[in-house]
Amino acid sequence: MPDPAALYRQAVDALNRSDWTRAYWLASSLLPQCDDHGGVHFVAGVAALHLADNRRAHAHLQRAVRLSPTRPDYLAQLARVLATARATREGLEAAERAVALGPSDPVTLDTLGVVFSQCNAYARAASMFMRAVQLQPRAANMRFNLATALMFVGDLDAAEREYEACLALDPRYWKAHLALSQLRRQRPDSNHVERLQSLLATVEEPAGRLYVNLALEKELSDLGEHARSLQHLRAGKAAWRQTLDYDIRRDERIFDAVRRGFDAAPERPGHASREPFFILGMPRSGTTLVERILSSHSEVASAGELQNFGVMLKRLSASTTSRMLDEDTLARAAAVDPAELGRHYIESTRPLTGSTAHFIDKLPHNFLYAGFIARALPDAPLICLRRDPMDTTLGNFRQLFALSSPYYDYSFDLVDTARYYVLFDRLMAFWHERLPGRILEVRYEDVVRDQEAQTRRLLDHCGLAWDDACLAFEKNAAPVATASLVQVRSPIYATSIGRWKRYGNGLDDALAVLRDAGLVDASA
Repeated sequence: MPDPAALYRQAVDALNRSDWTRAYWLASSLLPQCDDHGGVHFVAGVAALHLADNRRAHAHLQRAVRLSPTRPDYLAQLARVLATARATREGLEAAERAVALGPSDPVTLDTLGVVFSQCNAYARAASMFMRAVQLQPRAANMRFNLATALMFVGDLDAAEREYEACLALDPRYWKAHLALSQLRRQRPDSNHVERLQSLLATVEEPAGRLYVNLALEKELSDLGEHARSLQHLRAGKAAWRQTLDYDIRRDERIFDAVRRGFDAAPERPGHASREPFFILGMPRSGTTLVERILSSHSEVASAGELQNFGVMLKRLSASTTSRMLDEDTLARAAAVDPAELGRHYIESTRPLTGSTAHFIDKLPHNFLYAGFIARALPDAPLICLRRDPMDTTLGNFRQLFALSSPYYDYSFDLVDTARYYVLFDRLMAFWHERLPGRILEVRYEDVVRDQEAQTRRLLDHCGLAWDDACLAFEKNAAPVATASLVQVRSPIYATSIGRWKRYGNGLDDALAVLRDAGLVDASA
């Protein structure tokens, strides 16, 4: 029998080298003899987390914490598993317990920063990342994490310094190039175009070509070079598109299943709560702008882009498939009790919510769940943002969403993005037919042109009294964690209306899709 101590050292070594498969195998082989050893369960749990096996990761890390309750690193990793599984309340509680134990190693502090970020507690995340960087200043990933948290809380100067520090340590930390380009509007006398072009000539891997091309697209667009910027946008998205196994028919099946799942569910009472407001719609359609307007009200706070409703529906449906929303989940949704779903959803948002009378859940893709939300929370206001179809399509194509999420695979091809917009439009027509008067539609362009009138519509729909602060949303000091974080810290402006027209005939392939669907005037 091999020496358990030697095997454990090998397992720890494999973990430190990020050899997750070997680390898990070694730790698992020790468990029959060492089931009461917290360290063995910790190694197995962290390895399982990186192998995307959340169930085993949670079981091992829970056991590790029970066996070694004074280890903040064990608690931090358990918190990470919980946050990754969108168990926000439990994740925050575990993270705060870890902080109370006084962690002093940079990896644990960085992990806690990640957890707080995943739970939308960005100021708390920034403090963790700051401590991690102080202890390990030459870790590029920690400088990047700190920069991103600082960006979310609005300290753009400090964020810029940290992104540059990250790139000084590792010029091929691709994400930092794009983040830096998006941090400010680039100017002829202050930009990174030359550096990015030199770097692009050396990049071969898809991720590098994606990020560097998109950084160039952003900067060239800021400088008014729209034809060149579009070339880089298409090149960057195409580089990543080739790594995906995607077909628009996959999304067509999901949209069809949403309709079937909703129609199959019998009418039953939901959970009585006016606490949440849901802002939904296609990404890049003005959802963050409306969120900032409403959350400037004294009775309203923003909880950010919560995944909680989808998570609760998935759990209560008892679907065991890997994706959050798929045909199996939607087929089972008819059996979910709406009142139970609504109650579990509200409970899952704590402790982020509850300090004000109302909170905003601003997850754009909740448009897929709109009917289920309406039934589960019959008193909750729903607001759908609409924007010019071509501007929305271009905005989605320009945006880089989470690479780990299959729900944004459409956005790596311009024509697919236009087709996805058509699916969205048809689904919203379905919701309005099934739920007449339940969802307030607000046009981004109308908000820009007459903010006060649209703000009164929003407040009336939400049952709120007038608050002058809603007209000065740019003074709202709450963190922002969306692609619009820079824009919404400025007064309202109209320069993004009709942005697509700057590209001449460069977007004709998307325009043709929207014309054929009757969503764009034939003369456009």
